[in-house]
Amino acid sequence: MTTAALGAVQVSAETDGAVVLTLSRPPANALSNSLISRLTATLEDLAQGPAVVLTGAGDRFFCAGGDLKEAAGYDAESMAERMTSFHALLCALEKFPRPLVCAVNGWCVGGGIEMALFSDFVYASSRARFVFPEVDHGMLPAGKGIARVREAVGDRGARRLLLGGKPVGASEAKALGIVDEVVEPGELLEAASAQARAAAAKPPAVFAALKLALLQETAGWPDEKQLRVTAAGARTVFDDPAARAAREAWNG
Repeated sequence: MTTAALGAVQVSAETDGAVVLTLSRPPANALSNSLISRLTATLEDLAQGPAVVLTGAGDRFFCAGGDLKEAAGYDAESMAERMTSFHALLCALEKFPRPLVCAVNGWCVGGGIEMALFSDFVYASSRARFVFPEVDHGMLPAGKGIARVREAVGDRGARRLLLGGKPVGASEAKALGIVDEVVEPGELLEAASAQARAAAAKPPAVFAALKLALLQETAGWPDEKQLRVTAAGARTVFDDPAARAAREAWNG
């Protein structure tokens, strides 16, 4: 599978509607400012294209979180600017309209966990480890990431992960709700890619509309507002050729 190198981000050739997007910044795929910017831009470029499998180069690290060596020279204002860029990356992941599968191939640290939780599906190697070390390093995770952690694992689980700073294995991460599937290391990329290809085969307009609906806190909305959203989604989906073809195939 050929790849296009984009600095510390590599994009494979498309196969059956999916590409592999690899963080490639040895030795630990830590999130420097340039990597954050490149990854955000790459996601924007791919937003109307194939499904994406997000993984890390090598077998030891998916992502080591923020680059602590780079951050050592920051003052408070430059750290706030960096967190603004990382927030934009999380927004790009959250709003990515195509299928997004995270393949966690090793250590998944801090911001790496936050990125994974904004994917549609998370596959992890049985050797993967997950940890939020910020409480021990004088750092803070992104507020948007903290909120997603709490949504995924509940208040008690979030306190354990964020305040305890202790790593958990892949099976425990699955039990907590961080990971969907745990597979053997040699099977990880194919399993994640198979999920991406299967999702890519679904009508794109329907998939994107469902992702958008999942972002909206509609439970407390008035009935009239919920109806407007439903009607707008129905018009979009029923005008889409791929969705129409899927309906016709279903009806025989």
